[in-house]
Amino acid sequence: MFKPSKLHGEFFMQGDIACAEGALAAGCRFLGGYPITPATEVAERMAYRLPILDGVFIQFEDEIASIAGVLGASWAGVKALTSTSGPGISLMNENIGLGMMMETPCVIVNVQRAGPSTGLPTTFAQSDIMQARFGSHGDYGVIALAPKSPQEMFDLTITAFNYSEKYRMPVFVLADAVVGHMTEKVIIPPVEELEIFERVYTTKKPGDYKPYELDGKNVPDFAKAGDGYRFHTTGLTHDERGYPIMTEETQWKCVPRLMEKISKHVDDIVLLEERDTEDADVIVIAYGITSRTVLPAIAMAREKGIKVGLLRPITIWPFPEKRITELAKKVQGFVVPEINMGQYVLEVDRVAGKYVPVKSIPHPGGGFHKFDDIVKAIEEVAHG
Repeated sequence: MFKPSKLHGEFFMQGDIACAEGALAAGCRFLGGYPITPATEVAERMAYRLPILDGVFIQFEDEIASIAGVLGASWAGVKALTSTSGPGISLMNENIGLGMMMETPCVIVNVQRAGPSTGLPTTFAQSDIMQARFGSHGDYGVIALAPKSPQEMFDLTITAFNYSEKYRMPVFVLADAVVGHMTEKVIIPPVEELEIFERVYTTKKPGDYKPYELDGKNVPDFAKAGDGYRFHTTGLTHDERGYPIMTEETQWKCVPRLMEKISKHVDDIVLLEERDTEDADVIVIAYGITSRTVLPAIAMAREKGIKVGLLRPITIWPFPEKRITELAKKVQGFVVPEINMGQYVLEVDRVAGKYVPVKSIPHPGGGFHKFDDIVKAIEEVAHG
């Protein structure tokens, strides 16, 4: 019998642990993972809590096996999670593509550190922004959420599970090591007060069910292994029965839909936070921990008489193109600080660059931007 998580109240909690509690509150009862800094505490917490809630924790031999186990658990009808960092995602990417093609609900938590390769294992960056979008080969839609606090590690992990179930796909929680290892107040409501989207199972008779039949929807209904349904699911290009038909015609039916089930629901998926954007001349676009560290610099620029606003993409992918286009038609330009060498700014410039200047402030990781550098960039955009 499914046991709901009974943990609720106010806690002084680390971000990684808050992420684990968010997963449990969302109904996750399986974690397959492999220890890696700075995400290990997610798995440690789940290893302790899952058996209490009739769940299963498995430490696999590597990240490749971890994501394979998560996909299998999901097809067995269990909400499933893995947690890792950049090098682990690199290993998982082939099976992430398999999960996208098989339309498998699950959540992938990436607590980012600085790369490339082993990089800076014990410190932080926002180095995997484009990896989340284009990590596996081929074309597919992506949902990735970027928390800025331990509270959002809890809240957005639940949101990620809701999106994964609603759109039948792996969803990323794209955190960073600062937020993962930060300890702050986290409020956990009683589970009955949370909005949880449960998996949509087919109501068809076993002989009538086709695993990828849409019936006018973008997302097919689910049937888990063991319920008496005979069906086929594969990473190959397939028809609505799930059987491989490797033709151009079938590819045209299969692949665009994997993108359209996101692109047609962007307004329902995109989450944004805005501060002082309505009358701004310059807007800083920042996500994750950077959206907090830029606030003093924005205040310094405003003291100098520059009208500066903040746009924080909570949903990193899909890209909030509609809102950024609206703002680009009203402001003098954008400043995009990131703890990478300029990844998200490429999308900002693609959308807004035709209207106004877009200035990148890169940082390779292991530290934060200097306030003076951000203020200088704001002044350059404001004064042309």
